[in-house]
Amino acid sequence: MSSTISSPVNRLILGDNLEVMKRLEAESVDLIYLDPPFFSNRNYEVIWGDAGEIRSFKDRWAGGIEHYIAWLQERVEQMYRVLKNTGSIFLHCDWHADAYIRVHILDKIFGKKNFRNAIVWHYTGWNKKLSDSFEKRHDVIFYYAKKNNTTKFNGYSEQWASEEEYVKKRKQKVHKDRHGAYVLSDGGNGQRVKRYLKEAMEYGIPADDVWEFDKINNSSKERIGYPTQKPEALMERIIKCASNEGDLVLDPFMGGGTTMAVAEKLNRRWIGIDQSVQAVKVSELRIGKQRNLFKKNILSTFSTELHKYDYDTLRYKDAFEFESWIIQQHGGEPNDRQRSDLGIDGKKDNTPIQVKRSDNIGRNVIDNFRSAVERFDQRLFETNVADGKPVGTIIAFSFGRGAIEEVSRLHNHQNVIIKLLRVDEIVPIATKPTVTITMRELSRDAKGNCEIEFLAEGHSEAGIEFYAWDFEYDEEKGFMPFTLIDKSGKQTHTFSAGVHVIAVKVVDNEGLESIETIKLKVNGVVKKV
Repeated sequence: MSSTISSPVNRLILGDNLEVMKRLEAESVDLIYLDPPFFSNRNYEVIWGDAGEIRSFKDRWAGGIEHYIAWLQERVEQMYRVLKNTGSIFLHCDWHADAYIRVHILDKIFGKKNFRNAIVWHYTGWNKKLSDSFEKRHDVIFYYAKKNNTTKFNGYSEQWASEEEYVKKRKQKVHKDRHGAYVLSDGGNGQRVKRYLKEAMEYGIPADDVWEFDKINNSSKERIGYPTQKPEALMERIIKCASNEGDLVLDPFMGGGTTMAVAEKLNRRWIGIDQSVQAVKVSELRIGKQRNLFKKNILSTFSTELHKYDYDTLRYKDAFEFESWIIQQHGGEPNDRQRSDLGIDGKKDNTPIQVKRSDNIGRNVIDNFRSAVERFDQRLFETNVADGKPVGTIIAFSFGRGAIEEVSRLHNHQNVIIKLLRVDEIVPIATKPTVTITMRELSRDAKGNCEIEFLAEGHSEAGIEFYAWDFEYDEEKGFMPFTLIDKSGKQTHTFSAGVHVIAVKVVDNEGLESIETIKLKVNGVVKKV
C-alpha cells in the first residue's frame, strides 16, 4: 500500500518502520522518541524472538558499524521529514555507537546548531568487582530540535519537599530580615545575592542533563516481561518537556509500549511502530488494560494495524469505524459525516466510495449506488463515463450474482463502470486461532483457598506467539491481563472461596487472537459452573 497515513487516531502498526514512516504525512509529528537496537551483540538484540523480529535483525550487523549507521540513518531521515518545525527528537543509545550516531547521523540530518542536550540516564545495578575499567551504568539520550528557534520546550522541574530540604541540599545560609521573612545568601559570579527562601522554592528543582531513574527490575510494578523496558518516569519527563496536550508522539521502535502508555496518560496522541507481532500485541493489551483501569477521557480510539485480519473481527466491528478504517486502508479519504451523505462513505481521487459491512451484496445496492454517485457530483459522473473511468467503488466482503451481473450490464450498455472490491483484496484475511483450557487442583489450605494449575492449548496454522491471562475476568470491564506474556500456556493461581471467571487470550504469529473463558466455583470442591 502506498497511500499516506494521516493521524486522526492513535495507532499501533506492525511493520518495518522505514516503510511505515514513508507513508506518514510530512511535518505531522510533534515529538519523536526512539530506542533503536544498540550496536552490540546481535543475538542479544533479538528481544521478542518472533519471526518478524528475527527477519528484521538477520545479518543487520554483517557490515559492522558502517552497516549499522547506514541502516539507522535512512530511518532518521524519515523522522526528520515527518517532524514538525516546532518538533524535537530524543534518540536513546549506549556507548557502543553513541559517537557515531551523533556525528554521522544527528549532526548531519538535524544540524549541529540544533543540538540541545546529551542527556545521561544513570541507573543502579549489581555491584561487581572492577577489573580494568569503571562499571558502565548509563545510557545517552541525544536531544535535537528540528529548528532551534521555534521548537517547543516546556522545561521540567519538581517541587522541593520542604524548606529544610532546600537549604540542606543547596548548602546555603538562611537568616531573617527585619520583617521576619527568611532570606538566602545566594552566590553568583563571585557575588553574594539576597533571595527570599519562599521565592526560591517556587522555581522548584530544575532538571539538568543527568537523570537518575532506576531500571525496571523483577519486582517493579511496571514490569511486563520486556527485557529492555524503560521506566515510565523517564518517558514522562521527555514527553512533558517537549510536547503539549493533544500533540502527536511517535515511537518507531515501540518495544513494550511504554511511550504510548505514558503519552496516553498525558493526553497526547501517539503512533507506535514495531516489526515484532509480540511487541504490537503486548502494547495493545497494555494500553487496553490501562484504559479499563483509569476510565479517563481519551482523546480518541486506538487501532492495531497488522499484516492480516480475521473475518469475525472485521465483519462485526462498529459499522462507522469499519467504514473509515477500510477506506483508509484502500488509500481513500473517509467521510466525516455519518448522515446525509447520500450513501457515500468516502472518496479516492474524488471518486465516491461506499462500504457495505456485509456478504453477498445484491443488485439493489448497485442500483442505489449508481443513482447516489450521479446526484453526488453529476459533472464528475458524466466526465468519468465519457472517459471510461469508474464512477465509484463499492467495498464489501462478497458480492452476489445479481450485483455482478448488474455491474456488467451497466458497463456494456451505458458505459457506467462501478468497481466492486472485496475486503480481502484490500487487507489479507486469515482464520484466527482457537484455544482450549484444562485445569487441575494442586493444593488447598485450611481456609478453603485453592491453588489451581491451568494449561492453555492454542491452535493456528501460523503458529502460537504467546498467551495472556485474566484470573478475575469481567466482561464489562474488559480483559485485564494478570499475566501479560506467557510463552508456555501454563499458569498457576490461587483462588479464594467463591465464583471466579478465568480468561485466556491466545495470539498467533500473525497477530490474530482469540479469547476463551471458564467459570469456576471454589467451595469445598473445585468445579466448572
